This record gives sequence, structure tokens and C-alpha cells, in this order.
Amino acid sequence: MTYTVAVSGASGYAGGEILRLLAAHPDIEIRTVTAHSNAGQPLIQHQPHLRSLAHLTLQDTTPEVLAGHDIVFLALPHGQSGQYTDALGAVPLVIDAGADHRLTSKDSWDSFYGGEFHEPWAYGVPELPVNGTKQRENLVGATRIAAPGCNASTVSLSLAPGVASGVIDPGDIVSVLAVGPSGAGKSLKTNLLGSEILGTANPYAVGGTHRHIPEIRQALAAASGPSTGSGTQIERSIRISFTPVLVPMSRGILATSTAPIVEGVTDAQVREAWESAYAGETFVQLLPEGQFPRTADVLGANTALIGLGIDRAANRVTVVTAVDNLVKGTAGAAIQSMNIALGLPEDRALSVNGVAP
Repeated sequence: MTYTVAVSGASGYAGGEILRLLAAHPDIEIRTVTAHSNAGQPLIQHQPHLRSLAHLTLQDTTPEVLAGHDIVFLALPHGQSGQYTDALGAVPLVIDAGADHRLTSKDSWDSFYGGEFHEPWAYGVPELPVNGTKQRENLVGATRIAAPGCNASTVSLSLAPGVASGVIDPGDIVSVLAVGPSGAGKSLKTNLLGSEILGTANPYAVGGTHRHIPEIRQALAAASGPSTGSGTQIERSIRISFTPVLVPMSRGILATSTAPIVEGVTDAQVREAWESAYAGETFVQLLPEGQFPRTADVLGANTALIGLGIDRAANRVTVVTAVDNLVKGTAGAAIQSMNIALGLPEDRALSVNGVAP
């Protein structure tokens, strides 16, 4: 069966990456691409690397244009997709690459985003440990999927095995991330100009203000397993200091996360938690002991590579994870989740191989 697809926000980075991956998907027909200010222009003018899609013209982003497809991808800025999702009830599968349907807590949404709160959808991180199983099971047959925030899914995948197995204390997590500017989108911003980012590293959203923090806490709370307490109470017990740093690479995330090791837990038990969590996973891979990933190793790939260190002097575990923020962090996760929802091979149109040099 061939599924017809519309992609909104097709002139942006996330929309362009969704299109690049879908163009190689044998079960997908990309029928419609939409934009706002760029509507009426050829797609190739804004995505010149997508040569196979040169015949497409950007249309206006309206519910009427998006309706009538089997699948709709929304690659819009945070707070903008909700206005369309309510009007797409007849579309069999809708996948939102924005934040509008990620959070289960209205309080968290109000604190970090603001604006209208929309119902949470199935979270698009299949490998994430959740209540003794994997999030993958919640995606089977899903009709509404919220693709993850790239920083959030990277940190969550880094630490969820330790939280799920009880070998680390989630009350004192520290994560520092080196991130590329493509994660901020394609809109012109002075602080993202080449002259502003080349030759320097710039921290941003310092002091617990980054919008992905509640998403991380939500994911780690789910990994901790069923509880008699409310979800909000569990999330509050997870304390994380989260600091992203903008570095001069166009795409990629290198997340270094640490957390205390629970008293009495051995080194072998720590490593076993991650080994067992990701054993057999195609796209999340734990590297051999003593090895740590580089962002260059995941460029263009749907892989998250994880290196695990045990610092007994500080009695903390150190997890270093590398992803391509536009693939495994966004578009790849969305398409992987789509494959699961439709009952297709999970790795269809997705690669574990990066691009080098």
C-alpha cells in the first residue's frame, strides 16, 4: 500500500529533513508541501538538495490543503500546530514535530511555553523505557504522534535505563549539551549568524529555563515505572540542571549527563542497566566500555550512540550521547514512529550509517 503524505513547514530544517527521508521511503507518496511566507514558491528554491522533489510547489498551510491525505506531518514552530490538529480529525495519521502535543501537564506547558494547551499524543521515542516496557508499544496503531524535542530525547535516552533500573538517583542530574544551530530553526536570528557563532561556544537558556526540561522530566518519570503518586509528583522528584551550549557545527548534539550512583550498586550493575535496556535496538547503541561517541559518527543517521563512564571518585555515572538533531532528534524519530504505527518495518527509509568525513 502507498500512503499519501502532506508536509507542512516544508521550507524549514525539520520539514526539509522529513522530506529527505520520506523521499527514499517505498511506501510513501509525497503529494503536498506547505509553508507560510514562502507559499507559492518552488520547494527546490528553499530545499535545493531535494532534487527528486523539484516538481513540488509550496502551498498555503491551511486545514483544507492538509486534509485528504493519509498522513500529515506538521513541522511548525512551537505553539502553531495545535490550531491545525483540531481541524484534521479525518486524517488517519498526524505527526507533530513541534511541542504542542508532547507534554501531559498543563502546568508545565503554562510555565515553559504558554498559550493554549493541547492534549498529549503518543510520544515518538520508540526505544525509551516506559513502565517496564518500551514506548514502542504505545506507538503501535497510533493515529496521533508527538515527535520529540531533540535535546529532550537525547537526555532521556541517556538516563532512562539508569532510572528504570534504580541504579542512579534522578534527584541530582546534570546535563550539558553541545548543540548545532539548526535545532533553532531556519528563521533569521542575529545570534545564529555565522559571524556570531564561528570560533566560539555560547550557552543559552541557562538556569533551568530551557523548554525541553519538563519533557525530560516527564520521560524519566515514565521510565521510573508505575507509581501510586501523581505524574506531577513523580516529575518533581526528578531534578535536572540542564545547560545547552551552541557550538559551530550545523547539526548534531553531544550530551554529557551525570547522576549519582545509588549506594551499594556495583559497576557491573550500572553497565548492565544500559546494556539490557538497549540490547537488540537498531538505532540506540551502547558503545563498548571505554569508548565514547562523536557527533561526526551520527551525521545523517538515525542513530543515538552512547558511551558510559563510571566515576567512583565522585560516585556518579557519566553518559555521553551523540545524535543528529535533525534525524534521530526530530525527523528520523517521526518517521520511525510512523513506521511502527503503520505496521511497517521500523527501519524503513532510515539508516544507521552516518556520513564521513
